Amino acid sequence: MIVRVWHGWTAPEDADAYEAFLTDEADGLLATMSGEGYLGYDLLRRAAGDEVEFVTQIRFADYGAVAEFAGENYEEAHIPATARELLSRWEDEAVHYEQRASDRV
Repeated sequence: MIVRVWHGWTAPEDADAYEAFLTDEADGLLATMSGEGYLGYDLLRRAAGDEVEFVTQIRFADYGAVAEFAGENYEEAHIPATARELLSRWEDEAVHYEQRASDRV
């Protein structure tokens, strides 16, 4: 399994809107993802000084599924226009890890 990890930051007043943009059951970017090889996501959030930091962890079966989501240059961050309006800053690249073990409850 491959885990795609990416960080973005919002102003505190935009944090709830950004979270909803990702997780809304009807049309959230992460909540509505599907496709062969897509295995789910985790969204992490924390207050970080004058900002709110978000970390997305998206799970894929293999690098082919990552490329299906993000394109051939899959290490570049995938940041839709709506997200760019809500984020104050972001990482330009995503990092990918092979998941070696897990103990989910």
